[in-house]
Amino acid sequence: MHRFIIFSIILFLFSINAQAGNQQEIEQLLAQKDAPFGVVFEIVEGSDDALQWAIPAVNKYVKQLRKRFPDIGLAVVSHGSEQFGLMKSMQKEKNRMHKAVQSLVTSNVPVHVCGTHASWRGKTADDFPDYVDVTPAGPTEIRNYEAMGYVLVEIKKPRPAGKTKTE
Repeated sequence: MHRFIIFSIILFLFSINAQAGNQQEIEQLLAQKDAPFGVVFEIVEGSDDALQWAIPAVNKYVKQLRKRFPDIGLAVVSHGSEQFGLMKSMQKEKNRMHKAVQSLVTSNVPVHVCGTHASWRGKTADDFPDYVDVTPAGPTEIRNYEAMGYVLVEIKKPRPAGKTKTE
């Protein structure tokens, strides 16, 4: 029982650290005199439920960036297992997250998922709602944004030392 409690505390501290790391990146951007051309948020996690915490974090960062730089370009690219939470078949189960993604899109923040990764599970663009853009390849979409002058912010949840992420 004690090991479980200690392990839970360690995971909680790592979670706080990740959010602090992402927030620190955002604060550095906010401290700049001039806005970057844009910011692209990359989400690539091995967990199907990662968007449950990642989308609210992105939403928070979008609000902060838009308050400081109203005309900044913003985009989200999800290309890990979490992207499957955005399928049409998950709209009812993950209603709150889908509504948050719709809100991002209606506020001019496109949300992209990786068509290549989708195809590995036999999924196509038809399996995702219209408000989610299925791009041929998530990493290429990110590089395209960077080529336009967008700054990359990786939204990550840290893992305990010794663990590696697998997709």
